[in-house]
Amino acid sequence: MGKIHLFSDLNAWKEAYELVILVYKLTDKFPAKENYALTGQMRRSAVSISSNIAEGFSRRGKREKILFYSTSLGSLTELQSQVLIAKGVGYLSGEDVTAINERLTVVHKLINGLIKGVTKLHNT
Repeated sequence: MGKIHLFSDLNAWKEAYELVILVYKLTDKFPAKENYALTGQMRRSAVSISSNIAEGFSRRGKREKILFYSTSLGSLTELQSQVLIAKGVGYLSGEDVTAINERLTVVHKLINGLIKGVTKLHNT
């Protein structure tokens, strides 16, 4: 793997970006009445994941980096809850939920890796 110069070089950000695209495509199919409710909430949560990874990357201090990476995990958990709600009300199929959950799992692992990496780097 080459040197990481930009937040967009991070695998965690790349996967989170793909998650955002998937969420936007799937929520496009939601009823219009959900535009300012579940659709908007799911999109904000997804965008927050990648945005906080990007912001954490730009921070210099260990605590700040971990704070933003942890915030992205919080947004990821919010999105997991919202996916279950969307499935429960019939807006997402089982196949859709599986696709989102697979990506959520990958992003979760990568963010945890970022947190561990920052912790390890700053402890040496």
